[in-house]
Amino acid sequence: MSTSSRRAWLRSLTGLAAGTAALAREAHVVEGEALAQTPAQPPVAASLALPDFEPRSMLHVPETHVERARFPVVDVHTHLTFRVRSVGGVAHGEAMRTLATPTEVLTVMDRRNVQTMVNLTGGVGSGLQESVRTFQNHPTRFAVFTEPSWDRITEPGYARWQADELGRAKASGARGVKVLKTLGLYLREQVTSGPLVTIDDPRFDPMWEACGALGLPVAIHISDPEAFFLPIDRFNERYEELHAHPDWSFHGKDYPSNAELIAARDRVIARHPKTTFIGLHVGHSSENLAAVSAALDRFPNFNVEIGARIGELGRQPRASRRFFDRYQDRVLFGTDAVPNGHQTPQQVFGDDLYTIYFRFLETEDEYFDYAPAKVPPQGRWRIYGVGLPDPILRKVYNQNARRLLSL
Repeated sequence: MSTSSRRAWLRSLTGLAAGTAALAREAHVVEGEALAQTPAQPPVAASLALPDFEPRSMLHVPETHVERARFPVVDVHTHLTFRVRSVGGVAHGEAMRTLATPTEVLTVMDRRNVQTMVNLTGGVGSGLQESVRTFQNHPTRFAVFTEPSWDRITEPGYARWQADELGRAKASGARGVKVLKTLGLYLREQVTSGPLVTIDDPRFDPMWEACGALGLPVAIHISDPEAFFLPIDRFNERYEELHAHPDWSFHGKDYPSNAELIAARDRVIARHPKTTFIGLHVGHSSENLAAVSAALDRFPNFNVEIGARIGELGRQPRASRRFFDRYQDRVLFGTDAVPNGHQTPQQVFGDDLYTIYFRFLETEDEYFDYAPAKVPPQGRWRIYGVGLPDPILRKVYNQNARRLLSL
């Protein structure tokens, strides 16, 4: 190659390199301008308080609003009155407070086809008489239960007195006996101090026998969800509920386990086969329908109701539907409704509460809220309807309750 040709070749390479560099600089400027013009994406929140998390489901599924129950309803689990004084979880005295009068609840009852409400916490003695008087002008719409006088357990002759007192309670208008979880979890040998009194303590045998002889069914609640007996930690599926209500926890101290409470209850039921027991909250074991089924199979005098547990039943809809099918003559409708019970939205008496229960029982809707609340109050899940057929629905809504309570 001649000297002039070599020089021309080098000039061409230099020009090409310069052009390429210029293009690169231009591209970089254009890219920078484009990046500068792109709107900044909002940063992901560094943290979000769990109570503020209110996810909205993206599922497109049918939603059925059940305005009225398909058949008249007997709600066997409500609390329209309470005893005024309580010490250490044990009710004292006979004074009562009324949470709602007939006038205040009948409008909702008529609108939702609730024919009868059973007020389980009707009190004792003069308080029971007051509760009965409050609702006596509507005898077909309300029924009242009495309660044991646990505050008198240290008095001489208590066992016999309590058994006889049930006869007086029935004469005053009581239709049954409500046993709160006071027995087993709060009542102690000196009422509020000393060792816990066990559910199957033989001192209560005359009382259980009197219930059977008088035809007074026992609505019994002696334990809570299994999670309430576990540490309140990151593994507890009811963490939020227990964090909000730490006094609901029975973990540690001298509390018996959930299994021990159930076993003691079973010993009572076995010892008193002529007494009818209604295990509230799906027999205190709504998370374990196999265990409830075993108890129902073992004890023909045992029945259950569903109050405040559709959150559990509805997240296992296939097992629940089989349960309703198999025990259709022994499952009762209940809500655990409390007028103005704002701290427990799954129990607040009102239109919304009943429509959710009716939707659960009557439809096969999917993935809906089990309580009228922004945040699921018992656990962060939703439920599915079990779509009961009419013959079973009639039994659950009213026929079983009418038979057991002689309404």
